[in-house]
Amino acid sequence: MSMLAGQWNYFLVIALMMIGFYTVIARGNMVKKMVGLTIFQTSVFMLYISMGKIANGTAPILTDAAQKAYANPLPHVLILTAIVVGVATTAVGYALIIRVYESYGTIEDDELIKIIEAEEDEGADA
Repeated sequence: MSMLAGQWNYFLVIALMMIGFYTVIARGNMVKKMVGLTIFQTSVFMLYISMGKIANGTAPILTDAAQKAYANPLPHVLILTAIVVGVATTAVGYALIIRVYESYGTIEDDELIKIIEAEEDEGADA
């Protein structure tokens, strides 16, 4: 039991991944899909950050003192960059959703498919 309690962060990551993945797959609303993608993305960030943590690890600043366990800063730096890219990508996604709504009047997948098929049928008949 204590081994499982020590790995609680991985259970949290898996739960968030499944919530985000389910939201993307099961919902037809584009805004809800973007929220699901953001939740999924956050779970990946948490996974990498938790793997980069070393118990009793210190910052990798070299001194004349005895060797200690050093924490690798690379995962944290990479995730910081990924957060910035993720926020920018999410903003672009929401901007595209707004454009779709302005053009078609809906952000539901099934309604958009019907509208686009109807437009294609009108174009084929003409």
